[in-house]
Amino acid sequence: MTDLPTTARAVIIGGGIVGCSVAYHLGKLGWSDTVLLERKKLTSGTTFHAAGLVGQLRTSANITQLLGHSVALYKTLEAETGLQTGWKMNGGLRLACNAERWTEVKRQATTAHSFGLEMHLLTPKEAQDLWPLMTIDDLVGAAYLPTDGQANPSDITQSLARGARMAGVKIFEDTPVTRIIVEDGRIRGVETPFGTIECEKVVCCAGQWTRSLAATVGVNVPLVSVEHQYMVTERIEGVTPTLPTLRDPDRLTYWKEEVGGLVWGGYEPNPKPWAQNGIPEGFHFELLTSDFDHYSQFMDDAIARVPALANAGVKQLINGPESFTPDGNFILGEAPELRNFFVGAGFNAFGIASGGGAGMALAEWVATGSAPYDLWPVDIRRFGPPHRVTDWVRSRTMEAYAKHYTIAWPAEEMRSARPTRRSPLYAQLKAAGACFGEKLGWERPNWFAAPGEVAEDHYSYQRPGWFDAVGREHRAAREGCVVIDQTSFAKFALKGPDAAKALNWIAAGNVDRAVGSLTYTQMLNEKGGIECDLTVVRRAADEFYIVTGTGFATHDFDWISRNLCGNVQLFDVTSGSAVLSVMGPRSRDILQSLCPDDLSNAGFPFGSARTISIAGCAVLALRVTYVGELGWELHMPTEVAVTVYEALMATGQVTNAGYRAIETLRLEKGYRAWGSDIGPDHTPVEAGLAWACKMKSGLPFLGREAVAVQLAKGVKKRLATFSAAPEVILLGRETIYRNGERVGWLSSGGFGHTVGKAIGLGYIRHPEGVTEDFIRSGTYELEVASERVLAQVHLAPLYDPQNTRVKA
Repeated sequence: MTDLPTTARAVIIGGGIVGCSVAYHLGKLGWSDTVLLERKKLTSGTTFHAAGLVGQLRTSANITQLLGHSVALYKTLEAETGLQTGWKMNGGLRLACNAERWTEVKRQATTAHSFGLEMHLLTPKEAQDLWPLMTIDDLVGAAYLPTDGQANPSDITQSLARGARMAGVKIFEDTPVTRIIVEDGRIRGVETPFGTIECEKVVCCAGQWTRSLAATVGVNVPLVSVEHQYMVTERIEGVTPTLPTLRDPDRLTYWKEEVGGLVWGGYEPNPKPWAQNGIPEGFHFELLTSDFDHYSQFMDDAIARVPALANAGVKQLINGPESFTPDGNFILGEAPELRNFFVGAGFNAFGIASGGGAGMALAEWVATGSAPYDLWPVDIRRFGPPHRVTDWVRSRTMEAYAKHYTIAWPAEEMRSARPTRRSPLYAQLKAAGACFGEKLGWERPNWFAAPGEVAEDHYSYQRPGWFDAVGREHRAAREGCVVIDQTSFAKFALKGPDAAKALNWIAAGNVDRAVGSLTYTQMLNEKGGIECDLTVVRRAADEFYIVTGTGFATHDFDWISRNLCGNVQLFDVTSGSAVLSVMGPRSRDILQSLCPDDLSNAGFPFGSARTISIAGCAVLALRVTYVGELGWELHMPTEVAVTVYEALMATGQVTNAGYRAIETLRLEKGYRAWGSDIGPDHTPVEAGLAWACKMKSGLPFLGREAVAVQLAKGVKKRLATFSAAPEVILLGRETIYRNGERVGWLSSGGFGHTVGKAIGLGYIRHPEGVTEDFIRSGTYELEVASERVLAQVHLAPLYDPQNTRVKA
């Protein structure tokens, strides 16, 4: 190893498909001074035994785009490097065997159309024409994606490695990283048995070894190893090289052609974890013992689908461990715990489909400091405290694996590893009929069952089981008063002499206002994209209190902390306080009966915060709303939450409500949700939030220039509200048509119980620009489950457009 360099611009750890793809793409970006280190041989971890199916459609437009990059790369890679990849675009079939699955497939087809991906709905006979070996007695229909395909995982990886070398990247096999050197919180290099390489950036693509390796430098990567099996048959008559890949989720199986035979596997409801006490030393190019007994649960259904399987010879039952994650999505990005430590891991057995695009995205992240576009569904910052506990991660991951092919119901909740984080009111809310959901480990009331009802979710692609209960809570918020336990809010304290200056640079809104002021603001990146959407309270000259969504705790803390400057410190104080949101036109009268302080509009105006007394307990009251009614968020020490809650309920005038009512209420008001309606790919101008930016003040803030350009020159997309007939079920991702042309898709969807209509939010896109006149002058339809329905467009909220109720 005399040629091992002593310095590098970046070091990639791991020579599977993802590591080699990152190396390839960094080389393309001119980062020739990059080194890839593989502990054994390229592909020897899990890549070599991957099945190699390449599908593209996901529930996120950007992840679909990322997988589409994989396909585009695999088409041309062999011609570029001269090494075969085994890539063939033979298309992919997905079957539906019952009405609910068919609805899911039709909605997936609509999602594909929204994202510009070709997907066709087929009759059973049309599907059989493409895949003649299968029976179709039980089929309702099928979907076909002509641009899906399959590849040889090892060949693709070797081809990417050659492409990386052609760009100057150095690759070393049999070179394990024994230590990542971190000094004073900064990466200094990596140690190997053959010497140390100094570097400032490390990209960890170590597959199932990533969790333990990253943990040595304090980085949490929530993944565990799970056994995954598939069978390789001898040649079968009728199997041709052009046979599409096939997914049969109701029978839990997938299929592809290989050398005249079939490769087929499945996702069982009782998966087997592997290496619970650590991966064996030296494990490489190894398979696990074939477990025919465990695999036998697929056989009857598989033979019923493909009768030729009954008499086919079996070459091998491959049992290889793969890394899986708690939510079934892979993990990308810069670790919030350690600057310049990047992760690409946890690919849930679709690393070949993701490898090309994930490598591209991670390489750009490394080179530029930001992702090429919003990758929130796979961002490493989506995790939190529960994901540091391996038992929690394994329990949740086993459930996610088992649900790989089950119907993905709208608003479905996971059941494993619960309860973990509970508000002080958990017992009281449970006794009151709460049906809980979970977010970042927190138990949160989704809705409340009335006496005689069972607090249990019943899922459907039509009206869900909680529809009437949420309607009750919705009307109570509009007509009376509700209390919602929002203790799970992420809460930060920012303190220091430079707090106001530092925060006002990051915040697009003006937070440098009087003590007691409350500001709703976005935080933008340099392109004007919305990185955070939150509430800021000024507590003192040198102190601010910041409130953001439960699921964004890690992300927002990371964004704020990495953009702060000066003498200032940021603290996560989430667990120190409980939150009760008291909302509705009767909220002032009810709270005033328990409070000696002046709660009148003059005494406590909208957009302010102060400490008041409720039932003898000091609480920080925030006059703000996300439901479109008069109300307050009450933030209090956890030990007084029960006292305050009991006092509210003792009035006999307050109704318990949950998060699903919040969703229907905010849709009627057109309030945006980060992660769906707004995010790094959307600016305040495009989202209709430019009013929240301090443009008239002349004060500088991060992203100001980008906002100014858009205000001056216009935008090519704008967020609008859509309504449709009450019987229409909107869930999000429905395709928007203007005058018959596809112009976008819904980012959110639901039902407005006050206005009595289906409601959705979505961006209208047009390359030549989108103005209010352009929006108003069109006639609109929405594609819902592959059928078009009439829709109306709105630029103002459907409910209380003048905000008279909020500011009463």
